[in-house]
Amino acid sequence: MAGFMSQLGDLNKLRKQAKQMQQDLAAEEIIVERGDIIVKITGGQEVKDISVQGIHSEELVKALNEAIKKSQEVAAKKLQSMTGGLGSLLGK
Repeated sequence: MAGFMSQLGDLNKLRKQAKQMQQDLAAEEIIVERGDIIVKITGGQEVKDISVQGIHSEELVKALNEAIKKSQEVAAKKLQSMTGGLGSLLGK
């Protein structure tokens, strides 16, 4: 039983570390410029702004964030199936 409790403690520690990493990444901002295109995105993969020739499109930002979120969900499901559900214990 002590081994099981130790493993739970280790999982809890990993979960806290993962949550902290997510917060740290969300605070980072990456800016990429290619010609007349500027993209601002967080380390947590959330698009903050896109401009093409100085024109900003909130709808494009929303569409890209939705696509990124869906791709992350697909990746999470695949990872969960590979880890036998362990990923859900480490989740948000």
